[in-house]
This record gives sequence, C-alpha cells and structure tokens, in this order.
Amino acid sequence: MDAGALRAMQAPIKAKYKEAPDAAVITLKASGEIDEAKIACKVETGRALAVAGLHPATGGSGAELCSGDMLLEALVACAGVTLKAVATALEIPLRKGVVRAEGDLDFRGTLGVDREAPVGFREIRLAFDLDTDAPQEKIDSLLKLTERYCVVFQTINNKPQLSVQVNRG
Repeated sequence: MDAGALRAMQAPIKAKYKEAPDAAVITLKASGEIDEAKIACKVETGRALAVAGLHPATGGSGAELCSGDMLLEALVACAGVTLKAVATALEIPLRKGVVRAEGDLDFRGTLGVDREAPVGFREIRLAFDLDTDAPQEKIDSLLKLTERYCVVFQTINNKPQLSVQVNRG
C-alpha cells in the first residue's frame, strides 16, 4: 500500500468522525474464562483461544502464556502497525523493520514477598531496527508520530481511568 491508497482508504472514515465525533468512540472488549482445574485463564482473542497462566518465576509451568509477555506483544504489534502506517503516509521506504519490547519486573512485588517492591513493570523499553535510507530527520519524525499514535504505547504512557467490579451469579 502506498501513501495515496492509505489516504484514500482513511479519508471517508476521518470525514465521518469529524462530522460525528461520537461515531469515533468504540468500546473494545476482551473476556476470559477462569480454568476450574488449574491456575489459568482462557482468553478469547478473536482469532484463537489463548490460555494465560502464571509465569515460571511465580510458580507457573511455562506452558501457558504470561500476561506480562502478552502486554509486551500487544505493544510490539501496535507499535509495528503504527510505524508502518506512519512510514507509508510519510512515504518513508522501509526495506525491513523489527520491533522489540522488553520490560523489567520484580516478582517479589507480585508474590507479596516485599511490600516495597513494585507490582508490574518498572521499566519498558521499545526499540525499532529499521533498514531504510531515509534521512535522520524523517526517522525522528517517524518515531515521534509512532509514539503519538500508538494506542498501546499511549495507554501505558498515560494511565487511563480504571474501574473494577465483581458481579455475582
């Protein structure tokens, strides 16, 4: 896809959202079923069933997916798609690109071993390895716009309002 095709594809969508801003607000949903026999949760991904469980550092077998890994995978996927869309729009040719995310966890926090240890990632690093001849100022703009428009990056970077509830029955 080239920049013109991307603009043509998105133009009617952008026009609709300018005319009717409420049409742009969509609720994404995810659900999972807690496994009755083991410490795991079956999550419907829309494409397949993913079974998430404890990370081996917390006693898990390693056979199930770790939700921390899944968060990093979501970041990589979103950042990669966003970067490709921005590169296409800016007509920055990419011969190849690799997106990597890594994050540091202190499992003492999640296991309740040390109340001072944080629960969750203390640091996440996102990196792009790009094969392109684009000048540095174009790469700088590509990175800035990718950060700005990547939904997962912005969600992690700017904590959204959260709520939790329990429904019985």
